[in-house]
Amino acid sequence: MKTLTLVRHAKSDWGQPGLSDHDRPLNDRGLRDAPEMGRRLRERGAIPDLIVSSTALRARTTAGLIADALGLDAASVVLEDRLYGSSPETILRVVGELDGELARVMVVAHNPGISDFAFDLTRSVGEMPTCAVLELDFDIDEWAEIEFEPPMASRFDTPKEAPGAAPRS
Repeated sequence: MKTLTLVRHAKSDWGQPGLSDHDRPLNDRGLRDAPEMGRRLRERGAIPDLIVSSTALRARTTAGLIADALGLDAASVVLEDRLYGSSPETILRVVGELDGELARVMVVAHNPGISDFAFDLTRSVGEMPTCAVLELDFDIDEWAEIEFEPPMASRFDTPKEAPGAAPRS
């Protein structure tokens, strides 16, 4: 069994004209939402073995804040260049290359790729708002099998859900 958690980076700051897209930071809401989503995951015991994040500042900050809230150290977050501006196919390739010893992995990436990938896997989650979390359980032994098996269970949560509310399945 493998659990893949997809996270769209938290809300970013557009207030610095001339700043490259890759270097955009999180805004105040993003800085608040990421630790909250990590706290919710921790309360459910949904702690990944590894977090793989886009190299963009807003994604890696989201990954770091969630990792902190989960009680994970910095070594639990790996940056992956291919996740910046990635297509669903690229995200699938990154996931498929993961070490089979890992049972729970989180991927932090961007729209539209992360939403499209979520829809490809679920056929129901069509939009991942900022800092949304989609947990998917798969009855597979290797990550490369993910494209051939539908998830056995899913949980979808967003910062706008009431704190303490159960995530949608």
